[in-house]
Amino acid sequence: MITKDAVVEKIKTVKDPEINLDVWTMGLIYEVDILSEEMIRVIMTYTTPLCPFGSALKEQVHAALQDLGFTTIALEVTFNPPWQPSEELRTMLGI
Repeated sequence: MITKDAVVEKIKTVKDPEINLDVWTMGLIYEVDILSEEMIRVIMTYTTPLCPFGSALKEQVHAALQDLGFTTIALEVTFNPPWQPSEELRTMLGI
C-alpha cells in the first residue's frame, strides 16, 4: 500500500509558481486520507480564493496522485479555514 509519506513526497513536487515553494511546505494541503490502494481523498486550499494559479495547482496535485497509481482521486478545495502562512513560512519568505 502507498504510504502517506510517499504521498507527501510526491505532493512536494508541485510548486506554487508565484512563491516557488511546494504546496505541502506552504501549508496548502489540509488533509490526506488514503482510502485504499486505488482511492485517495485530499483537501487543499489556495493562498486566496481568487488565486490565478489555483486550477493549475489542483490539476498538478491530481496528476501527482495519479503518478502514484491512484485511480479514484477526490480532491476538494476549501477556504475554511482561510490559508495563513505559518511563522516558519513567514521566516522563510522574509515577511
